[in-house]
Amino acid sequence: MKHVLLVGQEPETVDFSDPALPPGLNAEKIRGGIAAAMKQMTDRGWRPNLCLVRPDESAGATLERHLASTAYDCVVIGGGVRIPPRSRCFSRRSSTPCTSRLRMRISPSIRNPKTPGPLLPDG
Repeated sequence: MKHVLLVGQEPETVDFSDPALPPGLNAEKIRGGIAAAMKQMTDRGWRPNLCLVRPDESAGATLERHLASTAYDCVVIGGGVRIPPRSRCFSRRSSTPCTSRLRMRISPSIRNPKTPGPLLPDG
């Protein structure tokens, strides 16, 4: 069974006044999307874990704690964390555990019609 870590921003910390966000987006809709993604991963036979981070200096430490808890096959990084300027909450140091684990792949949560979801290593 593949272990997948879904990393996202805590919905209650999102600045919904940001004009780059879709109109009408709110914490409840984000939580619904997270729940749907977690269910989709479970339905595929994967074992997903959720890591929600705050957009501050604690994000790196929170991620590092989750990465240390399980040997993940894949880390899916949600757009709220990955897309600037919100991506600044991760320091260069916080990416070290991701790149140092050979079993792990990092996958952006981008919907691509040619792939069913995050890319996972064979085996």
